[in-house]
Amino acid sequence: MPRKKAQPRPVTPLSASAFEQAWSSLRAPQTPPPTVSARWLLIAVSLTIVAAAACAWFALCFLFWQGSWQLLYHPTSAVTRTPVSIGLPYDSVGFAVTASGSPQLHGWWIPYGPESRYTAIYLHGADGNLGDMVDALIPLRGAKLNIFAFDYRGYGMSSFKRPSEARWREDAESAIEYLTNTRHIPAGSLVIFGQGLGANLALQVAAAHPDLAGVVMDEPLPVPDDAIFSDPRARLVPAHALVRDHWDSKAAAISLRIPSLWFYRTPAHGHAKAKMLKAYQQVTAQKEQVWLLEEPGAAKNYYFALTRWLDDLPTPAPPPHP
Repeated sequence: MPRKKAQPRPVTPLSASAFEQAWSSLRAPQTPPPTVSARWLLIAVSLTIVAAAACAWFALCFLFWQGSWQLLYHPTSAVTRTPVSIGLPYDSVGFAVTASGSPQLHGWWIPYGPESRYTAIYLHGADGNLGDMVDALIPLRGAKLNIFAFDYRGYGMSSFKRPSEARWREDAESAIEYLTNTRHIPAGSLVIFGQGLGANLALQVAAAHPDLAGVVMDEPLPVPDDAIFSDPRARLVPAHALVRDHWDSKAAAISLRIPSLWFYRTPAHGHAKAKMLKAYQQVTAQKEQVWLLEEPGAAKNYYFALTRWLDDLPTPAPPPHP
């Protein structure tokens, strides 16, 4: 059957009273939207600015904490020179082996011969790597020393790690362990040599090892962390709370119990000289200080002072027979 078409519903006309009510509701004043006071807006904007500034400051603190080490340590990885360049045969050594069998540290073993009384552990400064320090090994060789020089982690061919005071200490301890346990050299035949920041490290290591023969410090830094705290960015953050490497030479000098030789080359007067001598004055054990002037004979004076100091050391005990 055909479907019926739907019939439209009839429109009921509005009554006059209903129309008037609708018209009146349209003409009636509408409730105004809620407004925000100027004071509230000012507080909200101020809090937003403070929060943004705090976030930026904390980010700056984090970046300074992460990167401040680069103000003190300047490692390079490319070793461009070896002892062969100054006519010294050497053995390339990997040590401080990890659990997987991979050496963390790389160094050079430069033997002198059976007539050598001492073995020098050479600790270089904060810049470059062993390849930049080859010439510094010449006077050690001239003093008839066996030489063991190595790069800290983060330097040269050693494994990549961010340098720090704690890691330098660990690496120096690994060098002593390698020489005494692997090469069977008595601790009493070891002399620690340090240059620049390596001299500050040598002082700390020597203070912790009264069984070593002695320590030589070539121009230790009077206040190593000045390189960090004198940077303009350090004034924007609580740098002293963020930096852990303070290199407290005074405490190490007080604890030193073995003979020490201190070399200085930088002319200094007044306050600068007092800062340089501060650690030296704390040492109560046998000590000697040598100031080298910038003159043609400085290298010869260094050699004479070093050999005389080594001759005055007690003769080390012979290594035990196997």
